[in-house]
Amino acid sequence: MIRQNWLIALYLSVVCCSFNPVHANTLEPNISTDVKLEPAFWWAGMHNPELQLMLYSRDFPSLPQQLKLDIQGQGITLKSLEHTENPHYLFINLDLSQAAPQTFELVISSTDSASKTNTPLYRLPYTLQGRAKGSRERQGFSNKDVIYLITPDRFANGDTRNDNQADMLEQVAANSPSNPSTLYYHDARHGGDIAGISQHLAYLAKLGVTQLWINPLLENNQAQYSYHGYSITNLYRVDPRFGSNEDYKALVAKANKLGLGVIKDVVVNHIGSNHWWLNDLPSQDWLNDATKTQLHNRKSKPDLMQSADTKSSAIKSSVTSPGFTSHRRTTVQDPYAAAQDHIDFVDGWFTDTMPDLNQSNPKLATYLIQNSIWWVEYAGLSGIREDTYSYADKGFLAKWSKAVMAEYPNFNIVGEEWTANPITVSYWQKGKINADGYTSDLPSLMDFPLYEKLIASLNEPESWDTGFIKLYEMLANDVVYAEPSKLVLFEGNHDTNRIFSLVKENIDLYKMALTYVLTAKRIPQLFYGTEVLMTSPTEGRHDGVVRSDFPGGFANNATNTFTGQGLSEPQRQAQQFVRTLLNYRRQSPALQSGDLLHFVPQDGVYVQFRCVLNAPLSAEQKAEALKSLIQNNSLTQHNACTQPSADKVMVIYNKNDKAVTLDINRFASVLGDSGAAADIISGKTVSLNQAITLPHAGITILELKPNSKTKSKSKTKSPQNAGLPSSQDSMYPGNQTNALTRAHTNNSANNLAKNSTQEGTQP
Repeated sequence: MIRQNWLIALYLSVVCCSFNPVHANTLEPNISTDVKLEPAFWWAGMHNPELQLMLYSRDFPSLPQQLKLDIQGQGITLKSLEHTENPHYLFINLDLSQAAPQTFELVISSTDSASKTNTPLYRLPYTLQGRAKGSRERQGFSNKDVIYLITPDRFANGDTRNDNQADMLEQVAANSPSNPSTLYYHDARHGGDIAGISQHLAYLAKLGVTQLWINPLLENNQAQYSYHGYSITNLYRVDPRFGSNEDYKALVAKANKLGLGVIKDVVVNHIGSNHWWLNDLPSQDWLNDATKTQLHNRKSKPDLMQSADTKSSAIKSSVTSPGFTSHRRTTVQDPYAAAQDHIDFVDGWFTDTMPDLNQSNPKLATYLIQNSIWWVEYAGLSGIREDTYSYADKGFLAKWSKAVMAEYPNFNIVGEEWTANPITVSYWQKGKINADGYTSDLPSLMDFPLYEKLIASLNEPESWDTGFIKLYEMLANDVVYAEPSKLVLFEGNHDTNRIFSLVKENIDLYKMALTYVLTAKRIPQLFYGTEVLMTSPTEGRHDGVVRSDFPGGFANNATNTFTGQGLSEPQRQAQQFVRTLLNYRRQSPALQSGDLLHFVPQDGVYVQFRCVLNAPLSAEQKAEALKSLIQNNSLTQHNACTQPSADKVMVIYNKNDKAVTLDINRFASVLGDSGAAADIISGKTVSLNQAITLPHAGITILELKPNSKTKSKSKTKSPQNAGLPSSQDSMYPGNQTNALTRAHTNNSANNLAKNSTQEGTQP
């Protein structure tokens, strides 16, 4: 984003966005209009029974100790009242361990020390709601899912009435979406909203995705660039140009009924410069302020200020406050990094319009943790994607991830650590043993290293050290991760150029990229519009163009992805390819959670297998496999792909433009006595009793059919982790595939191809 002048932004925040009590509390229940209370309600029966309430009022007495609180409710214990140097804020810490759902009153009075009389200031009703059944046990997104990323302003405009709002600084661009005439249009608001997503959930479910990651929907009351959602000005309010809090909650409920979960895009590193806090900061160290950071760092971050380069007063006085972040991510874990370099990265601002939050402030830390939990509980979410993960205070990040996962043990969070270095990414994942002792409860991260290598390997010519071999060797780095299969792999997102453009609009390479993402031992993620070959520039950042309107989501679009109207033949074929592969994956345990076994690429051909046990091994088979493991010292002897009774999927990537013959004898250890396979894209049967002819560049995905004699040894299928422990067992202890997932047959590819053809492109 373009850096804007801070003085202008600050002026706008004061003049145009001064505290407005009319919409200060948009959540039920209503409270006094001259006091702000967050969160506006909570729930009884939470795992963590403690609750911090933040109250703001300019009518509070100048001496905070004059405030008195009386709680008129049952089972609610006041732990403490806390203040900052700003007398306009009051922090109330409650213990709700004995509280049932109820509405009670917070009675706030001012005590006159001279007369010892109390003057009532506010009587604030506060509601503890009952939790939805099974809320704590909610299942987060997993390897069974495919995530679909949506930039809401650009997906579909379902309600034009909310396009412009009187209390919002930026209006929808005047240009018609079908005829953008200025560069500004790409960075302006277009009008997409929650209603637009809701109206097309059936299309997404039919496409085969199972989780929706939606870029931030919260209020971004900024003068410019408000469409992307990452300059949040109210952490408890959906931007009215997208809809309301209630609309968001209804969207999640409707999506759930169609088998779609919703992942919230959370930002804890920064806020927008027009956030109401900027008018009257809760405390001097609430932000990593460009003029105050170092002073407060010495108090709140002594571990960063004790190194030799800051011991002398002369050096201390020369240490200046960081301005904008250095983006040097390795300084967080680098054992040789200077303290100032660490601070420059973590405490620096992204832009003038994105003030950096100081999460080492305990009150702010609690506020941010509660805010994340509030949205999960309120909206019924199945996951969080946390933006710019490593840019926040790492001590806070450990507390934040632990608090969320403790509240929802089966939940999932994926963090964004944008680097091509697997070691840097692995540092943040739960279970990683780090040299500095840092521990995290973050289950997942975006797999940028594998994404970067995927793009490079597809575009490079095949040779000894270029092309597929780079992709093959990158997987060896999985040894640095605690649980590599829990990483999220993607073909693109709102910050990267479009995959079809990055592979030079080569449809074969495009299919290889998507196949790799969707069949990898990862959690896959697609970017909206990828299924219809949306394009972008290939060099540099072009965010507004990358996030172009989804065809069919706006009035007067000549092309409609939802109905198929106006799609070119390549677009139709791409959409059908994605739909077929997604729906196959949705009922394939092998692709969801199976072991991975791959062979060194040769002559432009790269072969991978995904396999899952479908029957328990006999005692003799276990003993033989264990003996082989010990004798051969092989990491793959316990891989399900070496077991005859496993369900197996073979994926063949071929870069050769001319026909080549693939000698399948090389794969005999996996193919075993399988005599045939089903091509899941074409639905045809492929013989495995002879070499496979690959007519041209592209992908071949085969579901192997085990010999009927092997199948008959065990008529009853068991969970995939029965029998000899395999690599998938170590990744998913106790994982049990549900009945719906396992209810597929070896003829599923033929059935799917038939059904997909009949369904066409109608939503």
